[in-house]
Amino acid sequence: MGDSAEKLPIAGRRNILITSALPYVNNVPHLGNIIGCVLSADVFARYCRNRGYNIIYICGTDEYGTATETKAMEEKCSPREICDKYHAIHKDVYKWFDISFDHFGRTSSPQQTEICQAIFNKLWENDWLSENTMQQLYCETCQKFLADRLLEGTCPTPGCDYQSARGDQCEKCGKLLNPTELIDPKCKVCCNTPHIRDTNHLFLELPLLREQLEKYISEMSVAGSWSPNAIQATNAWLKEGLRPRCITRDLKWGVPVPHEKYKEKVFYVWFDAPIGYISITACYTPYWEKWWKNPDNVELYQFMGKDNVPFHTVMFPSTLLGTGENWTMMKTISVTEYLNYENGKFSKTKGVGVFGNDAKDTEIPPEVWRYYLLTNRPEVSDTLFTWADLQAKLNSELLSNLGNFINRVLSFISKPAGSGYDSIIPDAPNVKFHQLTMTLAENVSKLVDQYIDAMEKVKLKQGLKTAMSISSEGNAYLQESQFWKLFREDPASCAVVMKTSVGLVYLLACLLEPFMPSFTDEVLKQLNLSRETHLSFSDEKGDTDKAKKPWEFLPAGHKIGQPKPLFKELNDEEVNFFKEKFAGTQADRKLKEADTRAAAEQLKKLNIAEANSKKETDKSDVYCAKLKSAEVEFTISKLDIRVGLITEVKKHPDADSLYVEEIDVGEGSTRTVVSGLVKYVPLEEMQNRKVCVLCNLKPVAMRGIKSHAMVLAASGPDHIKVELVEPPVSAKIGERVTFPGYSGEPDGILNVKSKVWEKVQADLHTDAQLVASYKDVPFTTSAGVCKVASITNGDIR
Repeated sequence: MGDSAEKLPIAGRRNILITSALPYVNNVPHLGNIIGCVLSADVFARYCRNRGYNIIYICGTDEYGTATETKAMEEKCSPREICDKYHAIHKDVYKWFDISFDHFGRTSSPQQTEICQAIFNKLWENDWLSENTMQQLYCETCQKFLADRLLEGTCPTPGCDYQSARGDQCEKCGKLLNPTELIDPKCKVCCNTPHIRDTNHLFLELPLLREQLEKYISEMSVAGSWSPNAIQATNAWLKEGLRPRCITRDLKWGVPVPHEKYKEKVFYVWFDAPIGYISITACYTPYWEKWWKNPDNVELYQFMGKDNVPFHTVMFPSTLLGTGENWTMMKTISVTEYLNYENGKFSKTKGVGVFGNDAKDTEIPPEVWRYYLLTNRPEVSDTLFTWADLQAKLNSELLSNLGNFINRVLSFISKPAGSGYDSIIPDAPNVKFHQLTMTLAENVSKLVDQYIDAMEKVKLKQGLKTAMSISSEGNAYLQESQFWKLFREDPASCAVVMKTSVGLVYLLACLLEPFMPSFTDEVLKQLNLSRETHLSFSDEKGDTDKAKKPWEFLPAGHKIGQPKPLFKELNDEEVNFFKEKFAGTQADRKLKEADTRAAAEQLKKLNIAEANSKKETDKSDVYCAKLKSAEVEFTISKLDIRVGLITEVKKHPDADSLYVEEIDVGEGSTRTVVSGLVKYVPLEEMQNRKVCVLCNLKPVAMRGIKSHAMVLAASGPDHIKVELVEPPVSAKIGERVTFPGYSGEPDGILNVKSKVWEKVQADLHTDAQLVASYKDVPFTTSAGVCKVASITNGDIR
């Protein structure tokens, strides 16, 4: 990762400064974080280097702020120790993913303090800052003002009502919040209710900077071809009306405010974090101003997820404009939507999904991870990671298309003389008379032009798709030429086909290097070429004419290396294993591993005891009995019961006794559920109601409408009365209903043959206190137990 040779802008060259959103230091990055910023920026940086542009790619961990203090409290250490620990983890993850930073730094540096305070002083001198008293939530128990992330409550946005919104932003609807706007706020440290107190803070006067800011946005959004989602997010802020933005916080861990009156405060992380791009560059080179104060000769490209947009198109530009200095302002912003995981969302907080270190542990190579994430890059809308899709793309696109083409070409050339070319690339003097080859060259030339156009516009997914089309062209060319026949019947034509094909192999290695650098390294090794001297499909001036003549890429007489398969198939067993392994949260996985270890230990003790007791009981019978007992005990954990909210309900168009409900179970989109409750619950009582939803039954069509879950209800002995099982009012939508004493992950879809639901359902009931229970264990949520209105000792189904 970079750092070896300091680079500066060069007169007469295209100089590009690339940054990706600084990953927050308090956790391991997941795949959604990786595709959203560092991987996307890396692809563009590698493309630019291959085109001969003079670039530096800067990134680092964002280390100040409340989240670091909170994590330090959790892990019982200092914020500095947390930063040291997680900075190293981030660096290792990105190294494994082949991210080619020129410098990967951190914001907790002396350079950050110096530059941040200098910018603040300029804003102060230029009268863009104001002082104001604001109301802030103060925790009497913790005896301190609570920063945004130390608060949690219900989102005040109409229609959202998310109950785990932070003090600065709602994770569900994305709206930026002030802490005092939260409904029923709680201190995340002690869970007590804080109270409002007055405190003095400094504000950046965004309304006064509006004219300069709007001029910058209107000009640069066109010149830099900002993505529609970036423009939309920016305009939403402007339309809502710019307000003074508080830039100080009552914390210890951060950049100190250089003002006597505010010396006990630090800068708000969203004021100082973007300045981190500048300070990390200053850690890379003492001549950082040649990049950051050189707008006529340097283009700034920034990569991030959609939730970071306003801070980079409104807050950061306003900060720089307010200094009155000649800063290099962002030209192009490349924004991704969210990558979701299987049937839910990636979440660092909850530990849901595949994380950077998990990817390494799967032993699936980094080039496969990079390829899959980039084909799935959420450029326009949210996309979905699934293990089945990863398997399909690896096996069909990488293995059967790309790998197959390269291996066919190189294996044939490497065959001994008489059946191949003995690893020597043949000469092909009459190529222009070979019509099939000339048609191929024309098609490939168009695709190379399309590739360059897509990459220059930072349409990375399209660039990758276009490069892979060249592989498809190559496979079709091999089939149509029937080179295996030509070798015997028309050697001159066969030489043309093979020299052209090996040129395509080289071209693919060049075009795909930004996406899969380790793949390119292996292809170059098999071609017996070095990366340093052979990695370009254009000349020194950037001309790509030679791509129109793939037969000229590699000289006749060049000896290739040893061919071998480039990709390994991913089978169904492996996919099922990974789906199971990475289901649920990281905490659940650790619990499952602990349960497995405990069961193994118990079994070991049991076996030792049996051996010592000289009983004649067959050990395998004891083991099976133990296993059977464990299965019965953990059956309830196979059910995926969640807190759901009915957002819409209507009668089934073709069945008088059925309702059709849309239910939010925390997946981002609702599930359609069909329930036979018309006779028991009036339509108006079904609306906007929290219910317990069994989510992993196999979907079933009910009178023409497919039901994707089941609402749980209780009935009395006579089955005349039916009532819904209700979670507490404050239970979180989407949270799993648990049963204390029973741990384990739910199945993906319950096995119909095993009749898990039928077996468990026999032990589901309401007790004398109206509590819904499995045996004698209550349906439990983070807000308490689930109950029914009046049915005691009823059956739940």
